[in-house]
Amino acid sequence: MSEGPLRQALARAQRRGACAADAVLVDSESREARVRGDEIEFVTQERSRTLGLRAFVRAPGGLRVAIGSTTDLAASTLERLVDETVELAGATAPDPCAGLPDGGFATELPELGLIEPADRSVPLEARIADARRAEAAARAVDPRITNSQGSDASSSFTRVAFGNSEGFFGEYESAYHGLTSMPVAGADGAMQTDWWVSIGRSLAALEDPAAVGRRAAERALRRLGSRRVRTCRVPVVFEAITARSLLGHLAGCVSGAALYRKTSFLAGKLGHAIASEAVTVVDDGRRPAGLGSRPFDGEGLPTRRTMVVERGVLKSWLLDSYAGRKLGLPPTGSASRSPGSAPSASSTNFWLEPGRSSLAEMIAGTERGLLVTWLFGHGFDPVTGDFSRGAAGLWIEDGRVAFPVHELTIAGNLGDMLAGIDAVGSEVEWLGGVAAPPLRIASMTVAGE
Repeated sequence: MSEGPLRQALARAQRRGACAADAVLVDSESREARVRGDEIEFVTQERSRTLGLRAFVRAPGGLRVAIGSTTDLAASTLERLVDETVELAGATAPDPCAGLPDGGFATELPELGLIEPADRSVPLEARIADARRAEAAARAVDPRITNSQGSDASSSFTRVAFGNSEGFFGEYESAYHGLTSMPVAGADGAMQTDWWVSIGRSLAALEDPAAVGRRAAERALRRLGSRRVRTCRVPVVFEAITARSLLGHLAGCVSGAALYRKTSFLAGKLGHAIASEAVTVVDDGRRPAGLGSRPFDGEGLPTRRTMVVERGVLKSWLLDSYAGRKLGLPPTGSASRSPGSAPSASSTNFWLEPGRSSLAEMIAGTERGLLVTWLFGHGFDPVTGDFSRGAAGLWIEDGRVAFPVHELTIAGNLGDMLAGIDAVGSEVEWLGGVAAPPLRIASMTVAGE
């Protein structure tokens, strides 16, 4: 049972002088295989078990806190970890905002469909076969698929157990399966690559491997003959897989630490319009089979559905208890934690609510502009909101895709970009814990020649 080591660590921490403590035990197993052409490029299998302890020691002016972790759960090692962590806590500066949450721990742990137990018994050879099928299907699409960066199949299984000195204990299991293909297309001396991926909590939720390979190949082929365009200011349409990047930037800017550290351009804008009325953003830690779902957060609080942006108005931050105290607000069940780190707020399943337009309709409604299919680099400043990233995609003329384009930079300010969203697609693409449908921004600078 996972509860035993946690209870032992917590009890010893209190005997050694901690006024409060919490602990997390993460047991994980992963396997991955990559096939390239007819060859298996690599196979990896990993297993780890790590316990992390956070101990608080009372002092004038607040609580002192320290964190320690170990992969050795032998009794003597665990005792040494506890003793050293409590001793280290006693040497840190007191913090008036430190401490466990002020109650409200999860009392019900709903079944969220985070794992299919039978998937554990699926042999690695079957995942290698999936990668082979994706690779073969990609290469069979067209003679111009001349090479590949490989097709990957991966599976991971994790058990998380958490407890604290207030009496909360809970645990859950989850799984994460993926299948990726990245073929290379070549013609007239030029080469282009693209990718596709399918991700799910169960193997049954994944797309057929051949379909993954074909879709990846089709995406690579459509980039052949790519050219540059002159710098201009035009509407920019983001595919679902590139739109999610914008949502990821937004998620970082509404998370607690960015706010109390004043590293978010959205600080002070709670209750204000920050986007167009077409924008509604939700974070829901209890979405069934969600790739970011969990029954409780990194502090033992129940996860929940949070309306972050409603019809353009910023309604809520994502807060752990520390950030909540800093900001004078209650936590939102958004704490995330690894065994060796302190809890901090992060998104769970964070998405832009779909609209009514299809991607085809958005393109048809764009007289001249850019469809972004690939983003490069990390050109975003959360303090100012300034955005500038390399891009590739398809050029739109007269409401139709005219030709592929590359070596572009799209630039703007995320606040202006959110305000400029004038169309939102009807289908959300879930490729992780952050997701979006296609969307269009009315005007952005596209830097080319």
